[in-house]
Amino acid sequence: MNESGNETRLALANRLFFRLYQCANMLHKTGTRAVEEEGLTTQQWAVLGALSRPAAERGMGVGELARYLMVSRQNLSGVVSRMEAAGYVGSAPDGSDRRARLVRMTDTGRRVWAEQAQPKIAAYYEQALEGFSVNDMAHALHYLLKMLDNMQRIDTQRTAVDEGDGQGGHEG
Repeated sequence: MNESGNETRLALANRLFFRLYQCANMLHKTGTRAVEEEGLTTQQWAVLGALSRPAAERGMGVGELARYLMVSRQNLSGVVSRMEAAGYVGSAPDGSDRRARLVRMTDTGRRVWAEQAQPKIAAYYEQALEGFSVNDMAHALHYLLKMLDNMQRIDTQRTAVDEGDGQGGHEG
């Protein structure tokens, strides 16, 4: 690719990632407003969404939940603690590994999620996706997943480098 092509690609990439950053910030701001009457934030919304899946019926370990949501354990621990205090989730020892704790939605959390949050989330989605056809949404999802795969590969490579250079907390 020539220099002009590289400059164009870099300029477009910069605009794309800046818009993605803006979208993430606006999702946090406007999404939290959509569910604030239930005492939820977008992070808590994501936790309840993850725990509401049939695959998470028995609960999820904090590490498993952090990997699923692609957040740090430290950030997730604070969110889960606040959700426990609010009565939306509870944690108990994992029956198969007593050292691990499983986070599960409580009955209160299920009720808030299904009866109060879900209708507001659906309305929020309708507003945020106004003017999008089903085809538009499918294409956007395709490209976001493609970008996410690439970023996960970068993260995996970086983690391998960090762990291989003696900086990963393992000393010989």
